[in-house]
Amino acid sequence: MCDDLKTAERATNSGNDVPRLFSPIQMGPASLLHRVVHAPTTRLRAEADETPSKMMAEYYSQRASKGGLIITESAHPSHDSRGYEGAPGIYTDSHVKGWRALTDSVHAKGGVIFMQIAHDGRQSHVDLSDGASPIAPSVVPFEGEALTKNGWVPVSPHRALSIEEIPGLVESFRKGAERAKTAGFDGIELHNANGYLADTFLQDGTNKRTDAYGGSIENRARFSLELLEALVSVWGPGRVGIRISPSGQWGAISDSDPEATFGHFANRLNGYPLAYLHIIEPRVKGVETIDQTQAPVASATLRKIYKGTIISAGGFDRKGAEAILERGDTDLVAFGRFFTSNPDLPERLRGNLPLTQYEREAFWGGDQHWYTDFKSYQAAATV
Repeated sequence: MCDDLKTAERATNSGNDVPRLFSPIQMGPASLLHRVVHAPTTRLRAEADETPSKMMAEYYSQRASKGGLIITESAHPSHDSRGYEGAPGIYTDSHVKGWRALTDSVHAKGGVIFMQIAHDGRQSHVDLSDGASPIAPSVVPFEGEALTKNGWVPVSPHRALSIEEIPGLVESFRKGAERAKTAGFDGIELHNANGYLADTFLQDGTNKRTDAYGGSIENRARFSLELLEALVSVWGPGRVGIRISPSGQWGAISDSDPEATFGHFANRLNGYPLAYLHIIEPRVKGVETIDQTQAPVASATLRKIYKGTIISAGGFDRKGAEAILERGDTDLVAFGRFFTSNPDLPERLRGNLPLTQYEREAFWGGDQHWYTDFKSYQAAATV
């Protein structure tokens, strides 16, 4: 255990009134000094060849804190796995070099950084894949949009994967994990949420297969578990996380019995030496209450099943984060939108300081404006 974590634990245990959000925690090999996590948040500022830009390195460096966990936006294991122009890749040496500059900048500030890796599946367009059709476990048409050089356009019709293609997809994730390790990350997160490829395999609204990857919950979970096994084979114990969205509807995702599906899946995850299970809640209603009418399965339910570390995300503010931590339903809380506009978010939350409002129009691509030009509270106060 690092000296900083020991010091923080002594302070926590000495009778000081330290909010749980700012108490230390050990997450696999990573010693975290607080529980404010930078959520994976799509920003689309990569170079034309999908290499992380210098602007991205600056952005993540600004948001790094000593003993704090950052999870990056999705990196893609192949050119045709993107659904958004400007998304970064992790399948060439150039990508590795760009990510290395980024991880070095975070580590220089004492931060811990995991890469999220994802295949966007049917949420894509042929302009993003040199004419190749988007892929999915089954053909279940939906009305979505992809971001191309021509702006937001309707997604292209997708095709169902053949069973012979699946091992190659798994191998692309494994190779991406190797490159992420070379790039200096501390771990990797499988994006198994938001209606992207792995999520569409898991949920029966989008998986209509009748082979070994469809039908029963066990079969529908097979692809995700094979991806996890590939990532763990590269990273080892305590360095692989997974993100799920049990109540999500993004990408027209659905399941006939989400409690059974995600309960089974969470139980299967107990068999893997993961760093964490990352659960997307529906947006927080008020400041302390999760709207359970929209959450048939979420942190409180899966906590009873999954035995490891849990990260919860879902529009939390400081009071809501403290409340879910105090209830014991989660171990860490991820923040997305307010991290975009508050590079010093952990310190603002610690001091209960005012937050700068985020700028939604700059979420999905752009330049430095409303990206790296947001000031810390201290810097803004001295202007």
